[in-house]
Amino acid sequence: MAREEIFEKLNGIFRMVFADESITVYDDTTADDIEDWDSLEHINLIVAIEKKFGFKFELGEVRKMKNVGEMADTIEKHIS
Repeated sequence: MAREEIFEKLNGIFRMVFADESITVYDDTTADDIEDWDSLEHINLIVAIEKKFGFKFELGEVRKMKNVGEMADTIEKHIS
């Protein structure tokens, strides 16, 4: 799967989880950039990503992700 496809899916997931169709995420997007992205929504986001892409993140991976680019890198690793 191309990185562009991963971001298309991530945009859809973010829009669904945060109920905001205006959200577009980029490599450098962080929780500080999305108003409602708190710890509870982070869990909802991770679960939605796992369901959409068909794998489970390891706890250490989730802790290491500092932005959406690192999230996309981790997704790429799991689906390749």
